[in-house]
Amino acid sequence: MRIILLGPPGAGKGTQAAVLSATLKIPHISTGDIFRAHIKGGTDLGLLAKSYIDAGKLVPDDVTVDIVASRLNEKDCEPGFIMDGFPRTIPQALMFDEMLEKFGRKIEAVINITVDDDVIINRLSGRRMCSCGRTYHIKNNPPKVEGICDVCNNSLYIRDDDKEETIKERLKTYHQQTSPLVDYYQKKGLLKNFDGSKPIEVTTREILDSLQNK
Repeated sequence: MRIILLGPPGAGKGTQAAVLSATLKIPHISTGDIFRAHIKGGTDLGLLAKSYIDAGKLVPDDVTVDIVASRLNEKDCEPGFIMDGFPRTIPQALMFDEMLEKFGRKIEAVINITVDDDVIINRLSGRRMCSCGRTYHIKNNPPKVEGICDVCNNSLYIRDDDKEETIKERLKTYHQQTSPLVDYYQKKGLLKNFDGSKPIEVTTREILDSLQNK
């Protein structure tokens, strides 16, 4: 099964993708991971992407699509895949459809995880990190002593990405660029909406039930 995951930052796409990947036995493909692998491996596509990133520019859509295509050509993607982080815009979606058509494939379902902006801001801005790798949340998973890691006693910190002003900017970008994809895939009859504010296991069950009934 070939699936696209949509949803704003903090909606829980990564968590759901991991469970779906294990259950359906198809790879979870994150475009961020693909980019990093190509750049680390020094491939021609990786070096090209890095030249744009180093210049502070967005990687052009055609380069991004070529990098995605290189990953989808790998053997583990033959049974299907879960695409996370791509496409991000309508032009990318059109190019992606064209690329899949050349492969003789097509997207079978688009999972759209919806969460209100206020919930996402509270969810992400409450995260606290420790240099040892532990993650906390001031409401859902607080440390025993405020601001101090339970394991190593180091002070906790807030990632730049988790600062409220940054979250609001990321959500603004999402709504401007990625939300139109919801309409695009709705018109294709592929879109399935799920409430990401529900408990994780409830959302997972609803997604799997929907896919099995397809």
